[in-house]
Amino acid sequence: MNKIQFIQNTLQIPSSGVKGLEATLQLLSDECTIPFISRYRKDQTGNFDEVVIVQIAKLSKQYDELIKRKESILKTIDEQGFLTKELETKIQECFDLQELEDLYLPYKKRKKTRADIAREKGLEPLAKIIMAQNTDDIEFFASKYLNDKVPNEDEALQGARDIIAEWINETIYIRKNLRRLFQRKAIVETRVVKSKK
Repeated sequence: MNKIQFIQNTLQIPSSGVKGLEATLQLLSDECTIPFISRYRKDQTGNFDEVVIVQIAKLSKQYDELIKRKESILKTIDEQGFLTKELETKIQECFDLQELEDLYLPYKKRKKTRADIAREKGLEPLAKIIMAQNTDDIEFFASKYLNDKVPNEDEALQGARDIIAEWINETIYIRKNLRRLFQRKAIVETRVVKSKK
């Protein structure tokens, strides 16, 4: 998707307005001011008002930042040796910054997490057993993973839970649905601090 298509889709500009959109982007790149464009270049822009021109300018900048971010993410994942053709396609076709960051999340350099520590202790197979939900006697399976770093079943199970929590956190589908749920159902509440009344 090129910049014109991105802005056209986002602002739902009809195909008849594409020439005006192209002219607006050209005028903005020529460093014309928004008031100047909206007042004196209506014939070129197709009568876009200041509000629309501001949105076009913001989306143009957003698109450029998105393309830069994609390049950076692809380079980083490729350097780590994890870039598959499928992942590259997903990243190239993504034009939502939040979704792009979700795709990058599993490959992002970060501090050592509790899940990383649990993996080092050899608890990832136990996490897979728990996630499969095929057994009733989890404690029995946990006892098989005891060693000098994992002294008891409780620690084995906690480590497995840490790994599962990370898997869930890094699942794009779950992140997207939680975001959607918060957007629809969340209530933001504020209170005045007594000293600020």
